[in-house]
Amino acid sequence: MSRFAEVVFNLPVRKSFSYELPADAPAVTGVRVSAPFGKRKLTGLVVAEMDAPPAGVRDIKAISRVIDTRPVFNEQVLDLARWISRMYMCSLGEALSAMIPGGRRETEADELPPEEQVRGYELAHQQSSAVRAIIDKGTGSFYLFGVTGSGKTDVFIEVARHVVSRGRGVIYLVPEISLTHQVVRFFRSTFKDRVAILHSSLTPSQRLLEWGRVLDGKVDLVIGARSAIFAPFPSLGMIVIDEEHEGSYKSGTTPRYHARQVAMHRAAKENALLVMGSATPSLEAWHFMKEGKLTALHLPERLSGGAMPAVEIIDMRQQKGGPLSSPLIDAIGRTRAEGRQSILFLNRRGFSYLFHCRSCGYEMACSHCSVALTYHKERNRMICHYCGRSAAPIAAPWTSDTPGWVPRGSRRSFSAASRKWPCGAWTPMP
Repeated sequence: MSRFAEVVFNLPVRKSFSYELPADAPAVTGVRVSAPFGKRKLTGLVVAEMDAPPAGVRDIKAISRVIDTRPVFNEQVLDLARWISRMYMCSLGEALSAMIPGGRRETEADELPPEEQVRGYELAHQQSSAVRAIIDKGTGSFYLFGVTGSGKTDVFIEVARHVVSRGRGVIYLVPEISLTHQVVRFFRSTFKDRVAILHSSLTPSQRLLEWGRVLDGKVDLVIGARSAIFAPFPSLGMIVIDEEHEGSYKSGTTPRYHARQVAMHRAAKENALLVMGSATPSLEAWHFMKEGKLTALHLPERLSGGAMPAVEIIDMRQQKGGPLSSPLIDAIGRTRAEGRQSILFLNRRGFSYLFHCRSCGYEMACSHCSVALTYHKERNRMICHYCGRSAAPIAAPWTSDTPGWVPRGSRRSFSAASRKWPCGAWTPMP
């Protein structure tokens, strides 16, 4: 008796395709197959199995080969892929293909770093309070809002140990692959060899091996970058997002998912804990905390002691001179007089990120991108770092009697021939 399969491909096509299964194929929902697609042969994923072809469908092609001997995704992964397809406007095949490793065979991954002996110590009061608040509630979303060095990782470990003791899995997300081994070294002292790594620096076959260990229930804790959020735990108990504010949690390729959003959906769907942490929460997380959608747990003190640095915000509109404020210049002078050194962080390209009139508030902006042009002093050009458009800086003076003058607040362009300010004052701002 013929059997049929519903197959999706890693293509921007919002539909599935029906194929006839080989006579000797076992139950195949959740496996990858090689199948003809037009004049090509593509790798697809079986999302359903049927005893009869869909009504009205004729000339059904046969699957060339079943690649896997066992399913590589379960119903939870398939449900999550369907949600990602709807949420991020991609096909089901694109969503599943982004989630599932593409290796053809399982190969050993690099040896995990040696276990690090974690010193025995008791948690500080602020840490114990956070752990109790999370464990006592047992479900929901929490945010560890703590300064650097406040012991957020210790809280993550204690709650993870509690979740694993109840037979449920834990996903621990880090913003960069380079941080993965550092975290693994810390967690292995607790979870031994029941730790798996999932990130893009592993080969597809190595990722497939780790993926299979999770499916088989041989793993309690998965550590990795944003793609580790798809780890196929049969029973997920907790998701941790360390340094939640980092932009690397958002994918720049299809599907353009944000790991934080996927984590929030998955935790709610699978009744798991979601614990995020950072010293500098994202605006979205801050808003959720203010609205009560995230339970904020504060860790205000550094465990090693030491005073927090003094921070002073200077309104540059009240300052005279160039890109450095008077308080900053004075502070650098005092530091130098004491025989010490100063470091200035310049988080920009060009001499000034803003060319701004102190009198009327006019800013030179790109006519294509509507963003402020950056002043490059060595070239004496205003450059857009989005599209590359450049222009000469506007020169003073400019008066209301000058042809082409535009009143303050006007959206019209200035005269290209004049290229001057509406008023007589101008300055690049840092």
